[in-house]
Amino acid sequence: MPGESVVSRVVRLLDAFAPGDTALGVSEIARRSGLHVATASRLVAELVQQGLLVRLDDRRVRPGVRLWELASRASPTLGLREAAMPSLQDLHGVVGHHVQLAVLDGHEVLHLERLSAAGAVVNLSRIAGRLPLHLSSSGLVLLAAAPEEVRAHVQAAELPGLTPASITTAARLRAEVARVRAQGYALCVGHVHPEATGIAVPVRDGRGDVVAALSAIVPATSAARRLVPALQAAARGTTRRLSAGVPGDGPGRAGLSLGENPLAPDPALPAR
Repeated sequence: MPGESVVSRVVRLLDAFAPGDTALGVSEIARRSGLHVATASRLVAELVQQGLLVRLDDRRVRPGVRLWELASRASPTLGLREAAMPSLQDLHGVVGHHVQLAVLDGHEVLHLERLSAAGAVVNLSRIAGRLPLHLSSSGLVLLAAAPEEVRAHVQAAELPGLTPASITTAARLRAEVARVRAQGYALCVGHVHPEATGIAVPVRDGRGDVVAALSAIVPATSAARRLVPALQAAARGTTRRLSAGVPGDGPGRAGLSLGENPLAPDPALPAR
């Protein structure tokens, strides 16, 4: 782009690394960022020299540890993640599948943390990964608390789906957001993957403002709804630590019993 600053070009270059990318070649970086190959090559060389990128033996590059170090220092979400970690750890012990912490960033969900387990149900999200607000349980919780202009923007935009259960119309999105606001949680059966249910609750700060969403991704059965009290307890624990300015101090602080498993089969409930 004519007149574009070097900083803007560097940001475009770094944005070429999608979640899950281990390394990229200069040509692929140039293609994804829209930069000329010569420009991309020069910027990559400078970033390698500064330790922000690392060049591998096959000439591809990956993000360097120094980039992570600088980002960690600057992240305004670091305190939130630390405050939530004890609750996430306790909740993970109860759920045995995926538990996540996410925030609103623009018109997307940004995942700050995820705890998983071997054999857990499929989950497409990842740390530092993003999803559209209309697709996931965390997104619906964050959208329900978002300013009206954010909700209007999302409802007016195209709403692509991933499964037949995904929300793809503005009318349904408005109805689901109203449901979340009324009941205080979101439950999405098969919205992102047919075999997975996402359930999320809001995390509030000391003033009562919603600052994040705490979610669990579990098998798509009717038992998922039984996780709501555990998620709400975890969210309250995070709010207490945020209000007191106390960082995460290890598991066992969220008021959850690790001996309980809300997903255990209940003969009184149908499978789906």
